[in-house]
Amino acid sequence: MKFDYDVIVIGAGHAGCEAACAAARLGSPTLLITMDMNKVAQMSCNPAVGGIAKGQIVREIDALGGQMGIVTDRSSIQFRMLNRSKGPAMWSPRSQSDRTRFIENWRKILDSTPNLYLWQDSATSLVIEDGTVKGVQTAFGVTFTAKAVILTAGTFLNGLMHVGSVQVEGGRVSEPASTGITEQLVELGFTASRMKTGTPVRLDARTIDYSQCQRQDGENDFHHFSYLPGVRSELRQRPCWIVFTNEEVHQVLQEGLPYSPLYNGQIQSVGPRYCPSIETKLVTFPDKDSHQLFIEPEGETTQEMYLNGFSSSMPWDVQIEAISHIPALRDAQVYRPGYAIEYDFFDPRQLTHTLETKLVKNLYFAGQVNGTTGYEEAAGQGLVAGINAHQKVCGKEPFVLARDEAYIGVLIDDLVTKGVDEPYRMFTSRAEHRILLRQDDADMRLTPRAYELGLASLERYELMVSKREQVDDLVEFTRNFSVKAAIINPALEEAGYQPLKQGQKLYDLLLRPQFDIQLLAQFIPALQEKLNTLEQERREEIIEAAEIKIKYHGYIQREEMIAEKIGRLERLYIKDKFDYSTILQLSTEARQKLEKINPETIGQASRIPGISPSDINILLVLMGR
Repeated sequence: MKFDYDVIVIGAGHAGCEAACAAARLGSPTLLITMDMNKVAQMSCNPAVGGIAKGQIVREIDALGGQMGIVTDRSSIQFRMLNRSKGPAMWSPRSQSDRTRFIENWRKILDSTPNLYLWQDSATSLVIEDGTVKGVQTAFGVTFTAKAVILTAGTFLNGLMHVGSVQVEGGRVSEPASTGITEQLVELGFTASRMKTGTPVRLDARTIDYSQCQRQDGENDFHHFSYLPGVRSELRQRPCWIVFTNEEVHQVLQEGLPYSPLYNGQIQSVGPRYCPSIETKLVTFPDKDSHQLFIEPEGETTQEMYLNGFSSSMPWDVQIEAISHIPALRDAQVYRPGYAIEYDFFDPRQLTHTLETKLVKNLYFAGQVNGTTGYEEAAGQGLVAGINAHQKVCGKEPFVLARDEAYIGVLIDDLVTKGVDEPYRMFTSRAEHRILLRQDDADMRLTPRAYELGLASLERYELMVSKREQVDDLVEFTRNFSVKAAIINPALEEAGYQPLKQGQKLYDLLLRPQFDIQLLAQFIPALQEKLNTLEQERREEIIEAAEIKIKYHGYIQREEMIAEKIGRLERLYIKDKFDYSTILQLSTEARQKLEKINPETIGQASRIPGISPSDINILLVLMGR
């Protein structure tokens, strides 16, 4: 039995699994400590991965050599690309997953990863000597030593669940809370607070009247999460269903508000604004007489259904009475009521961009302990923490993603620079360079960096290079190929399109919103022949990528120029260069916040709330700029 490791990861949720896999695959002997080995990467809330901006994060995780995209594709029971009516910077993949298969696929990966070991137990304290973490102590009395430790405890740190007036200690239903670590870290100077999240009732599919629902099927095209070809689901695809609340439902909930822990003072912590409970929706939007709900399957064969949009901490009888007034759910049998959960988190401004803590060396935080919400945000942090823990113990350069490089970079920079006052959720609007951070090109952006680290395989790297070459070749073909009006006009008129007045380059023709490559290939034999030379398995993916580069070239080029200009500030390093308390030209607020955060660069300093442009100019002057 081995008791000494390079890296120890506490918690096997989405952050912990990615962190442990990354560190182990890079070569660090790694121990993953979890309370239940049968619930690794458990989908505690909704059985889905991706969504607005979150889908981009999953594609970035995959491009970096992480596992979430692969696991999601293999366990998918429905896939959709959201925001298709908007530009490609907003397209976001989302997948319903089979909850059980998701865990099974992750467990297979953990069991087959070299250098990765598992221990089922609860971590009760950290071993810290002279400001450096040295290991972990567990409830069974075992002490494991390590050069680095990653804390990914999710909602388990002093977790407390609420169903009406009933309170149950735990990090998830039927699973105990984790105690001791928060108290230890607070004594060392860490700032901890409480956050709240929740989950809805689970329903028996056999008792739902689907004739009263709107059916929502998935899509069956080439889109998926992993950039690796051949990673697909073999599971039966299942639809989701849409229903709506009504005035009768709202009346029951209104009468139950005095018994809601959210409104009677029982829960004091802050919940996610963008994923509110059903009672919060009633209070926030009193003029709305209905709210949309989604009935989502939990798996390929299970009868368990998830009522998305109906998160609640109301008493169980109020929840059941309320949903019985929805026509489709009049006779619905409930597996379990929804509940709210409060848990500890730490101020993420106590971290560096590598997710290492500033107060204890070689200790990393990732996931909901940093004040985030969502599987995808957690997994992205876990991947970065795992990489950096390995890099640190091996004496290698830290791995940091910039804001114009990845949504994961935006996420981490927001956390460590701005902190959080509510559970952080990623949105496309948080990324100022989102036209550069599309879901179609995460491999182009990130796989080269992952390959340099040794996390992305040679196969993955060569697939990316081949794709890039084929995309660039297709774009170049459109630049050089001339379309003659006399040849194509009859076909365009027959199809109901405006004829050309004169010949033009195929590239310029594709700039018109009504034309796309696949459409024009029907009228231009040479273009069709060109498409036939593309790699068959990824042909549609390559065509889409080329078309985005053509149609949005001007926007992309402009954004790259802006990013480069802003990037100059990111290359001006100021960490530990100034005693901010003595720079009286700065505002009092600026001095206090700069001293507390000690930003790495001028760019990071400029994003700290309360730091004005004049404060930044003063720093630039002091640097001789």
